[in-house]
Amino acid sequence: MKKSVNRISQLWLLVCLCCISMLWVCCNTPKTSLENDFDAIKARGELRVLTLMGSTSYFYYKGEARGYEYEVVKQFADDNGLSLKVIVAANEGMLTQMLQDTVADLIAYDVPIIGNSREQLLYCGPEKICEQVLVQRNDNPVADVVELVGKDIYVEKGSKYEQRLIRLNNELGGGINICVFENDSVVTEDLIDMVADGKIDYTLADANLARMGRTYYSNLDIYVKVSFAQRMQWAVRKDCKYLAQAVDEWMAQPHVIKTIEEIGNRYFEKSKKMSESSIMSVAEGRISPFDEIFKREAKTIDWDWRLLAAMAYHESRFDSTVVSWRGAKGIMQLMPATAAAFGLSADSIANTDSNVKVAVATLQAIQRSLVSVREPEEEVKFMLAAYNAGIGHVLDAISLAKKYGKNEQIWYGEVEEAMYMKSNPQYYNDEVCRLGYFRGRQTTTYVRDVMALYQYYCEKIAL
Repeated sequence: MKKSVNRISQLWLLVCLCCISMLWVCCNTPKTSLENDFDAIKARGELRVLTLMGSTSYFYYKGEARGYEYEVVKQFADDNGLSLKVIVAANEGMLTQMLQDTVADLIAYDVPIIGNSREQLLYCGPEKICEQVLVQRNDNPVADVVELVGKDIYVEKGSKYEQRLIRLNNELGGGINICVFENDSVVTEDLIDMVADGKIDYTLADANLARMGRTYYSNLDIYVKVSFAQRMQWAVRKDCKYLAQAVDEWMAQPHVIKTIEEIGNRYFEKSKKMSESSIMSVAEGRISPFDEIFKREAKTIDWDWRLLAAMAYHESRFDSTVVSWRGAKGIMQLMPATAAAFGLSADSIANTDSNVKVAVATLQAIQRSLVSVREPEEEVKFMLAAYNAGIGHVLDAISLAKKYGKNEQIWYGEVEEAMYMKSNPQYYNDEVCRLGYFRGRQTTTYVRDVMALYQYYCEKIAL
């Protein structure tokens, strides 16, 4: 009996020693992936990010995701061996709520740093200073907001710019003519276009949106500030300090700083306007040095070769070496992913024969997706739009046209108008709109410009 009691005592002692050892190990071992939020994300292999659609944050172009915020967070995910899942919120107010609901790990969008938000969010990444600015032409700009008294300033109805303009008007004692656009297909980017074109003289925009506008129009002045500076950053939940730390440490690396600067330059500094080289003289019956290539490849889709030539002019000005700010290459401005999908290597994209051949193959694929468009003359316009924007955005525009009482068989004034609508959150967040935001004006202009040049070639050059 005594021997049995001793054995029990020894077993209890052994159990106690094991417990003490395990407790010591737990207290002195670095945090595991279950306790370190970023390790848990890496174990999952996927980074889930929240953002908003827009020209400076996230959008699709020719089937490829683009946007300044998207490209930066994609680089972070790639450098950490993570796949990226992008979750789009309907508006800024939803970002924080969705993050708290653990829908995502990180807000990859500039969130305002305000007092009460610090109780819910942990900010990370470079702090940015954002303000609203006056967008005007640089031929005779005002130098101070005081000079806006007596001027017509155009803004979107119900926008934060309208609210700021009302406050500014009160601060100045009145006198600003606040002109509100109620057309639901006109957004701030369109107003910037109108200022550049001389249709209106002034509008307001966030500094980054204004900087992007200036890359399209060199005649814009965006230097007069009309609001106080607002500090902004990316954000995570309070319990994700290791993810925030990982973002901060990554962004502090010299090579990353350089990469982010290069991305920023492409979106906010590099001119996006194609050179204004003159159309090649057609006096000798030729459009370009590549006419024979256009004639040969146009037969594949039963197109007039002069239409293909008009496309090439507006894509590249017949310069096979040009590379767009989005990475499109060659005389027909192929995106690398599109070229790869048709078996064209990165080294061969700029080859004119191959470039035109793949462009025509792309047009064939687009044509197969547009079987619902019955009239051949209309089909051409839809195909041009899809080549410029990507088939997904054109299908979205067709769906919007159907839903909102427009004729989905006609481009000009019908589906064209629906394409404009894709820059308005009210419509690009619509359930029938699968690819979301798109700067539709660039595509509608492209279609009209190509068709106008094609008509010119038809008048001057024999078939």
